[in-house]
Amino acid sequence: MELSNLTPAKGSIKKNYRVGRGYGSGNGKTAGRGHKGAQSRSGYSRKAGFEGGQMPLYRRVPKGGFKNINRVEYSAVNLDTLQQLAETKNISEINVEVLVANGLVSKHALVKVLGRGKINAAVQISANGFSETAKNAIEAAGGTVTII
Repeated sequence: MELSNLTPAKGSIKKNYRVGRGYGSGNGKTAGRGHKGAQSRSGYSRKAGFEGGQMPLYRRVPKGGFKNINRVEYSAVNLDTLQQLAETKNISEINVEVLVANGLVSKHALVKVLGRGKINAAVQISANGFSETAKNAIEAAGGTVTII
């Protein structure tokens, strides 16, 4: 094999499809667009989801679900996280500002303390909500709970 006799693999090179170049090309006159109708005109674009007149999927499938506009969304913080925070930062009073400063919740989030893990430190915790198990565990460890 030499550079002078290299050729592309059979079938890898394909001629461009040149439309509107006379009857002899087989793609003259209507240029492969058929006769009349929107699809034969320039500037035509099919609507997204159009299925040729068949009822489109987004209309065949029933609407479902429900979004409660009155839902109150809380950012969850668990007891094990608060215990770790109390140990490492040596904090006895934990509030939303402390949690924001340590990157546990976002600035405008409502905070709810949940009961995963254990807490041994007697800390004062103030948040927007507490689960029953979290509240009992904090008070059992000698801490206090304040709902904002």
